[in-house]
Amino acid sequence: MLPAPDNLFELLLSKGLISAKQLNIAIIQQRVTGATLAETLISLGFLTSQEFARTVAQQAGIEYLDLRTFTLSEQALRCIPKETALKNGYIPLELTDDVLSIGILSPSNFVAIDNVIQLTGKRPKVFLVDEEAFGDSIECAYYFANNSVQQRLETLLAGLNTAAAIQNADIPDLTELLVMDAIQKLASDIHLTPSEEVLHIFYRIDGVLKYSHCLPKIVLTSLASRIKIMAQMDITEQRLPQDGAFTQLFRKKKYELRISTAPTVHGENIVMRILSTSGSIRNINSLGLNDDIIETLRQLFSKTHGIILITGPTGSGKTTTLYSCLRELDLLDKNVITVEDPVEYRLNFVRQTEVNDKTGYTFASSARTFMRQDPDVMLMGEIRDKETAQIAIRSSITGHLLLSTLHATDAVTSIPRLLDLGMSKLLLSSTILAVLSQRLVRKICHYCKEEYELGEKEQLLFRNAGMERNSAFRGAGCDRCGNSGYSGRTSIAEVMVFSSEIKELIYSEASMEAVFQAALRGGMVPLFTEGLKQVAAGQTTINEIQRVVG
Repeated sequence: MLPAPDNLFELLLSKGLISAKQLNIAIIQQRVTGATLAETLISLGFLTSQEFARTVAQQAGIEYLDLRTFTLSEQALRCIPKETALKNGYIPLELTDDVLSIGILSPSNFVAIDNVIQLTGKRPKVFLVDEEAFGDSIECAYYFANNSVQQRLETLLAGLNTAAAIQNADIPDLTELLVMDAIQKLASDIHLTPSEEVLHIFYRIDGVLKYSHCLPKIVLTSLASRIKIMAQMDITEQRLPQDGAFTQLFRKKKYELRISTAPTVHGENIVMRILSTSGSIRNINSLGLNDDIIETLRQLFSKTHGIILITGPTGSGKTTTLYSCLRELDLLDKNVITVEDPVEYRLNFVRQTEVNDKTGYTFASSARTFMRQDPDVMLMGEIRDKETAQIAIRSSITGHLLLSTLHATDAVTSIPRLLDLGMSKLLLSSTILAVLSQRLVRKICHYCKEEYELGEKEQLLFRNAGMERNSAFRGAGCDRCGNSGYSGRTSIAEVMVFSSEIKELIYSEASMEAVFQAALRGGMVPLFTEGLKQVAAGQTTINEIQRVVG
């Protein structure tokens, strides 16, 4: 970690990234641990590695590059041995003509520049990267550059055609290769889908299922048994759904895999969700939300009581947004308690617990316990039934701020969903502060981005939203994005603040259309319109907005 001068911390304070109180606590802990002040601020969760590096880059006049959203070039990696890169504190990024782009951890790392020139004869182009992303990226990048997971998978799969071959095959190796292949492709889920003759493998990448492999059907039983053993599930039970989990260490990084099995007419369908157990909680400004929504959220999270809900389908970033908002709270002055399934982020000074249905430790029972823990703010992972809805109401009316998620298609339809869960009109209108509905949309690939002329129907979409556009951008498809034209995702959202007008409409059982119009008058911008703004900004495409929002 780069030792930072005093004026850097003054810059962090002036930018509002840390407070004087947080800095003082970090200094106190630093005296005990002996770590640098920057390391202490990051370990306490007061500052992310990314925020610190951005500030260092700004102070040094060097461009910051986020390795989390950058695809490293294998050609560049082959120019520099891994040991040399680690020893000299840099990572090869991209090779173009006579320029080798590198990421460094310290602005004063002139050794890296000299090393690149001596080894390659190329002119170095320097970017500053953060230490957290550096460690993750360099380990994975060099591993995959020197070990073709795809080739190893193809070699292994080529021999799996008979029962004898299955018995001799290394099923644990096949399982590990499938997980590694998914990690390399930044997949969030692996789907093992049996058909009558074969076993299909899909990966969910950037929210979209993509076909990846075809295995002989005979491998299903052995593969399912291996996964169940790792997840401590019953290998003899194939008629009922099961859930399990296991942790896998890959290149010094832990991944938690949540396993779900379900019986189908062709055998057990298995879904493996991949969760990284490391990584900083993102700043609310980095989510992709517009400035008005961010300001509204900051105002809402400053309230002392009431309920704030985030809605959206599974995998739409609801938990990420909740934790980004939690970072906006003064966690040193407030007792914040969370009840989750599972705990996806670790945050210092927050009391976090994980439900366990097998032991009877549910959302409802844990929330009841935490009501006696003197909380100021409670985060309940999900309102999923009548009991948890009632606990949420009880928490808010007894002077607590309650944060949770709900499955609803948009902000307005959260109202009938809550009514369906047994929440009364009176309590709903008096306890809910706001509902944010969110989606994640794929971003256009930076490397194959191109402009094109909009058709009449597309221009009409913009006009109906009060905008005029004759052209937009799209991805042509390239090797960097797997020819999809997209790379990475960003958020779009709508926020419905419960004004006095909306509360009155709910209590009087007005139509959802009347509530929607009242929300528009209150300043809510619909999801589709927010999406079109991202299209106009060149971040995503009309097709992507139509796919996600409808």
